[in-house]
Amino acid sequence: MIENKEISALFHLIDDPDEEVYSTVSDKLISFGKDIIPNLEDLWENTTNEEIQERIESLIHKLHFRDLTEDFIHWKNNDGSLLQGAILIARYHYPEMQTTQVLQEIEKLRRNIWLELNRYLTPLEQITVFTSILYNYYKQQGVEIAYEHPEDFLINKTLETKKGNAISNGIIYLILCEILDIPVKAINLPRQFILAHFDPQFEMIESVAHNSEKILFYIDPLNGQIYSHKDVENYFKRISVPPTNSYFKPMDNKRVIQFLLEELSKCFDDDRNRYKMQELLSLVTLLDE
Repeated sequence: MIENKEISALFHLIDDPDEEVYSTVSDKLISFGKDIIPNLEDLWENTTNEEIQERIESLIHKLHFRDLTEDFIHWKNNDGSLLQGAILIARYHYPEMQTTQVLQEIEKLRRNIWLELNRYLTPLEQITVFTSILYNYYKQQGVEIAYEHPEDFLINKTLETKKGNAISNGIIYLILCEILDIPVKAINLPRQFILAHFDPQFEMIESVAHNSEKILFYIDPLNGQIYSHKDVENYFKRISVPPTNSYFKPMDNKRVIQFLLEELSKCFDDDRNRYKMQELLSLVTLLDE
């Protein structure tokens, strides 16, 4: 903990009913950075006033969020991996989380899949092996998107419980493909989070009439089911939307993380938590700046 007379004086003003005074005190305390968190936690434990406790919790949250924002700037500026981006989002909800367990689980999955792959397998055979290990051997389950369950969107809880929605399962799938150098990318199909296995030479393919021509087949990350071009054509007919080129363009890591932030923010669309929604959407904007 930081020993500082100024901090002690500020703590005596933390319950000031004047919002302007409290705002000044709050800004000053936040300026000390995350090193002041142990002081705030100690103050929380030694007060019975619920209003003061709520103010302390708010201050701690702001300090964590400021720290997280700086980490997102670093991630963006250094073309961070999808794994690191997903971990940063999980830290929004679990600021004290240790990443070791996440990294160990990903490595365990990577190794199990890698041991079963070989260069003689066709792309479809590769994905069949990959999917079987993830969903049958490892028992990863898919659940429908439910905005009342924010943990379903977070990589640490998805790995821990072996249960995730299409987005969190899909991000784990993409992370493993990124590590194993398998050309699977998320694409921007309307109302879906779907993965596509691109032709291994798709970046070298000359201009084609439609981006879908670079795709071999599609993968539903909810359960690993494989879809053909005909299945996707029928989906567009069913929803009465023309299959424009942009829907088949691969999403980069930044866009996938932005999409996860946007969807997670919908979990906090109520009066009590709307500030969380706004914070998450501010990170989306930050990644575009």
